[in-house]
Amino acid sequence: MEKIKLSNGIEMPLLGYGVFQVSPQECERCVSDALSAGYRLIDTAQAYQNEEGVGAAVSKSGVNRDDLFLVTKVWISNNGEEKAAASIDESLRKLQTDYIDLLLIHQAYGDVFGTWRAMEKAYKAGKVRAIGVSNFQEARFFDFAHYVDIKPMVNQLQCNALIQQQGIQAVLNDFGTRMMAWGPLGGQGVDGIVKSEVLAEIGSSHGKSAAQVALRWLTQRGIVAIPKSTHRERMEQNLDIFDFTLSQGEMDRIAALNRHDTGTINFSDMQFVKYLIETYG
Repeated sequence: MEKIKLSNGIEMPLLGYGVFQVSPQECERCVSDALSAGYRLIDTAQAYQNEEGVGAAVSKSGVNRDDLFLVTKVWISNNGEEKAAASIDESLRKLQTDYIDLLLIHQAYGDVFGTWRAMEKAYKAGKVRAIGVSNFQEARFFDFAHYVDIKPMVNQLQCNALIQQQGIQAVLNDFGTRMMAWGPLGGQGVDGIVKSEVLAEIGSSHGKSAAQVALRWLTQRGIVAIPKSTHRERMEQNLDIFDFTLSQGEMDRIAALNRHDTGTINFSDMQFVKYLIETYG
């Protein structure tokens, strides 16, 4: 498994398994399959309501904890220094672990600065090895990162071959922040990656599928990808992307597929923000 190094020196796998919309009932089985297939990064969140399934699978897997990289996120209803601190301890309990490898703020609204203070304290106490954010678009990310003491080490965004997030990359680089891609094969209003003729044509020259090419394109750019599947065979295929390299010409052809530069969800849209705050804030 190829890895990247975060700004604090922690190494993070470039490919992981995401459990967004994996039901609590199915989660333990799916994560067990993913770990057995060879995944070592597991991405969950408080809002997914399946941290316990992740924890159960990890505890039964026999995989050394030091070889795993667990990611979770503080939901907006737990924002604020005191509530976030309590929620971090609750996530540790559900995940059955003494530390979280990467902890993210899930949404860019509510008392995110209070939440960050709790996360900084957890980081300094050894409860968390790295901290970052999720769904912080360009201007919001700059505003936040400019003022906090410990700069976000990761920003998790919707990113794939059709939604490339090129615009924010320079800002992330300025703060030493790595990008992590949710929806690396589509999702949330994105269709066409696995059916792309360009990706399939490139894949045919490497003996790979369009989906494998799409994942390799991300990881070759140093972007962490977390595809989700509930099927063991597909999990194995998604993981099998490190035995080939895309040429610069192939990388450029894929770059030309870009449809949206900031994602299909506008996290700055007034109605979306109003919904988040009034529902969960």
